[in-house]
Amino acid sequence: MTKPEQHQSKQAQAFDAPAPIVGRQRLAWALLLAALSSIGPFAIDTYLPAFEGIANSLQATPLQMQQSLSIYLIAFAVMNLFHGAISDAVGRKPVVLTGLLLFSLASVGCALASSIELLLLCRFLQGLCAGVGMVVSRAMVRDLFPPEEAQRMFSIVTIFFGVAPAIAPWIGGLVFVRWGWQAVFWFLAALSILLLILQARLLPESLKAQDRQSLAFTPLLKAYRRMAGSPRFILLCISSALPFNGFFLYVLGAAQFLGVHLKLAPDQYYWLFMATVAGMMLGSAISSRLSGRFPPMRQVRLGLWIGALASVLNISSTIAFPGQVWMAIAPIGLFTLGWSLMVPAITVRAIDLYPSRRGMASSMQSFIGGVSNSVMAGVIVPAVMHSLLAMALASACALALGVIAWMIHSRVPLRALDE
Repeated sequence: MTKPEQHQSKQAQAFDAPAPIVGRQRLAWALLLAALSSIGPFAIDTYLPAFEGIANSLQATPLQMQQSLSIYLIAFAVMNLFHGAISDAVGRKPVVLTGLLLFSLASVGCALASSIELLLLCRFLQGLCAGVGMVVSRAMVRDLFPPEEAQRMFSIVTIFFGVAPAIAPWIGGLVFVRWGWQAVFWFLAALSILLLILQARLLPESLKAQDRQSLAFTPLLKAYRRMAGSPRFILLCISSALPFNGFFLYVLGAAQFLGVHLKLAPDQYYWLFMATVAGMMLGSAISSRLSGRFPPMRQVRLGLWIGALASVLNISSTIAFPGQVWMAIAPIGLFTLGWSLMVPAITVRAIDLYPSRRGMASSMQSFIGGVSNSVMAGVIVPAVMHSLLAMALASACALALGVIAWMIHSRVPLRALDE
């Protein structure tokens, strides 16, 4: 073992010994942490089926409606840099509760918006708060569980994180058709309040007082510069984020993909939900079962191979059976199986590079994912959503770039990561 690896191992041992958590308590905490990760995706995707209704009600242009998504994603990505760092300083629970409260208020503002300008402002405020659950929940998993058990917990979190974008457009479509676009944002407010109550009553504080870090600007900037300058860490984040975009582009383009190309009504978006949920649940179950029995890096490679197979099938079926619902959706379900199989192992590996700054590492990982989501929403999806084949090719390219990042990361020398 090299000196940097010995250093990392010793440093990790100092932080990788949480008290054992077993039985129903472990399952309950895992479900609570997983539910936290659903807020961000829900805020993005539940209102997508209501685009036309919002535009008609507020006299908004298509460009302004696209801006309501882009401005949210920009705020989401930027604020993700700070959720984890703040939780490293003041504790996990206060940051989670404050974020959920502010998100609920921003959602109420969206529901009451009487102009597109006010909606854009409230969407920006939503974006500032929505990432807190996803960022802090990752850090809390590593606070509470040792590596192998953390991978199992991340498998559960992955189900919620991946399932949320799939079911959110379906739920949003049902709510919009029955009660109007304002009800979509009232639903988001109610969901965040419910999670706020549950987290306040049941969620433990996972970060011990002696393990908290300074929030001073200079050390914070220095730590972020160190992470941003670590090719190994950045490549790990990219190898997780870009394959997710290969699936996420179909969610972002759901109105065009499902409504125009596949000719499904807003309340029929469950077709996409059924395929992707099945894939993610199976992939996460396999990941959990393999944890501790199968080398994590081999598990990642298996997930990438499955994703590659799904991409080939997606392109082939699009060419051979254009516009056929199940021939278009089934490969996406297989793609999500591969992604959910690989991402828990990558997440543990990335966060463990900085064992004393887990919140910050989770923030940086989420920031990179948020930036890639913003590019996908603002640039890639508008450019390819006119064609099923173009969407399939864009999805395959996202996966290919993730594979390249993964292959390169393993060749980057490991260096000491001391504070």
